Amino acid sequence: MFDKILIANRGEIACRVASTARAMGVRVVAVYSDADAGAAHVAAADEAVHIGGSAPAESYLRGDRIIAAALETGAQAIHPGYGFLSENPDFVRAVEAAGLVFIGPSAEAIDAMGLKDAAKKLMEEAGVPVVPGYHGTNQDPEHLSGAADAIGYPVLIKAVAGGGGKGMRLVEKPQDFMEALASAQGEAKTAFGNADVLIEKFVSQPRHIEVQVFGDGTRAVHLFERDCSLQRRHQKVIEEAPAPGMTAEMRAAMGQAAVRAAEAIGYKGAGTVEFIVDGSRGLRPDGFWFMEMNTRLQVEHPVTEAITGVDLVEWQLRVAAGEGLPMRQEDLSITGHAFEARLYAEDVPKGFLPATGTLSHLRFAPGARADSGVRPGDTISPYYDPMIAKLITHGPTRAIALKRMAQALKETEVAGTVTNLAFLGALCAHEGFASGEVDTGLIGRDLDSLAQDPAPAPATLAQAAMAALGLMAAPDWAQGFALWAPGWRQLTLEHADKPQTVRVQLRAPGTVLVDTGAQTVEAHWQDGWLLDGRKAVPWASSADTITIFADFGQAFRVVDPLERAAAAGAGAGVIEAPMPGLVKAVFAEAGQQVHEGDRLAVLEAMKMEHALLAARDGVVAEVLVEAGTQVEAGAALIRLEDEADAAA
Repeated sequence: MFDKILIANRGEIACRVASTARAMGVRVVAVYSDADAGAAHVAAADEAVHIGGSAPAESYLRGDRIIAAALETGAQAIHPGYGFLSENPDFVRAVEAAGLVFIGPSAEAIDAMGLKDAAKKLMEEAGVPVVPGYHGTNQDPEHLSGAADAIGYPVLIKAVAGGGGKGMRLVEKPQDFMEALASAQGEAKTAFGNADVLIEKFVSQPRHIEVQVFGDGTRAVHLFERDCSLQRRHQKVIEEAPAPGMTAEMRAAMGQAAVRAAEAIGYKGAGTVEFIVDGSRGLRPDGFWFMEMNTRLQVEHPVTEAITGVDLVEWQLRVAAGEGLPMRQEDLSITGHAFEARLYAEDVPKGFLPATGTLSHLRFAPGARADSGVRPGDTISPYYDPMIAKLITHGPTRAIALKRMAQALKETEVAGTVTNLAFLGALCAHEGFASGEVDTGLIGRDLDSLAQDPAPAPATLAQAAMAALGLMAAPDWAQGFALWAPGWRQLTLEHADKPQTVRVQLRAPGTVLVDTGAQTVEAHWQDGWLLDGRKAVPWASSADTITIFADFGQAFRVVDPLERAAAAGAGAGVIEAPMPGLVKAVFAEAGQQVHEGDRLAVLEAMKMEHALLAARDGVVAEVLVEAGTQVEAGAALIRLEDEADAAA
């Protein structure tokens, strides 16, 4: 076994790998960028090395600096985590050329599965079923359009070097193909340095089921399946294992196909073989097709660990150190059911816009596994994925595991940034999902109801008002008295960008009335505040924001009475950057007539491209930025003529 390894990654996966390595008596070296100097993964390691600037290209994608750090610190092996360099065969070769061990598959195995088109040909040769489509090298748009016509709409355009939903577009009509192709190629070029795409038939009522495999370079085993069908824009949201509705016959067929895929390329370490499944007629052995193989540990690996009792990182270290497979196929079994929910800093009602912020408060629910790379006081940076944590629950049945997940989400407390907690909670309460009727279109079909921001209950608003006025502590006998009748104090709280005026009256020590406008809430102190008979919930305060941990967390900004409201409608005339990022493209020019919803620019931030749209019809007055410019949140990019001027 190794004495010391270096983890070439950051965030929750670096913390996850460090935890197992140190439990095995292996010392850990972390690497970090400027933005991560005080990060949790640095604190979790025995020693750490600074490798460059905050942008990934200046640090976590610098294989030469990572290898130099390993050599300088005496590390014997490098664990890549996932993302960044984890599936880069050139990095693997460089690691091995430096006399180090890469904890993962060979460069040849990564090469074999790295390009989706070549991988599909290889899988066909190995007897693994593949989805009908075009996987050729001719990237001429007209040729690709013709291939799509031949396959039959709807089709999926997918980046050959892609993953995580990037460089992927669903096209339902021939007239939409060219625009979708250009968009997919542009995103693929940015994310992977390769604009090539393939075309696939889009499967109706598709399910995304993947099989965890593990190999020693010669033989492989599978650790059963995970269902990752609950997706938004082709990105996984909640994963579970095993797959609901799975039959023993289909599990055996998928497992054998996945093992054939792994053994066909001499796979070593942990990997995932992903299948698209036709769920229109139930799960059946002839209704699944190979999509791709991820030649690394997956984000959702904890659900497999929960149902098998296997520590996959431990297996990775043992096999990389020269041991054989720790278990035989017949020794592996499934116990119970597990779910994983991805908790992100993102504004769901605003189109799942990634968010930044400093975590003024962070508490995970007791009883649930929380894999996280942040702590209270840490900042969600614009440079990296905005994941806060992965929450994992396990139970003897699917229903119990799901109830435990719903409870864990309710008890998780985050302040300092918006999150998708309420969205995840709504998914857990979704009738179809609860019954196991899942497919990749579920979220899209019910997005309007799932993405609603829960309106705060009167008692929640009342508690926020009391907290803002410093009334949540035990009442003081000097508090609440006046020479004449008790007076009302007025304040304005802003929730979800909507201001609301609230009046508060101290009737006597231990008695408070809060007029929310909709109703009056009466608060009484009885070894703690009761608001209309309901016990006050935990809360947090930071700067001008009060967060009440009810309904997955409700944040209220205390509005300064001296603030002046912006002129009505003025904001609609200026297109601003919603977050720090790189202006990838600008489609507007001065004097151009635009209509509401027109795409005016593209901002690249947090590893995704975000289209910036016109909020109203109008004429472009001026373009304030050029493509290639790095901008801060709130920066004005494009200004439309004032509506009054345009009318004149």
